[in-house]
Amino acid sequence: MNLVSIAIGLIGAVFMFVGIIPLLGWLNWIALAACGLGGILGAFAEKKTGLIINIIVLAIAILRLAIGGGFV
Repeated sequence: MNLVSIAIGLIGAVFMFVGIIPLLGWLNWIALAACGLGGILGAFAEKKTGLIINIIVLAIAILRLAIGGGFV
């Protein structure tokens, strides 16, 4: 379960890094959904590596959306 969470977190990180580019901020919404799912899966794993990766990507994506006005 941890490997699946890590994989989802890395996919979310790719969306998040591309979403940092101006006019592509909507990709951060996909990153939020992916990291939410990965975080749920990572919470049930014995090792918490996947959970930590997903939380970090989730926090950066939320910060980017807040700066760009994505949250109203």
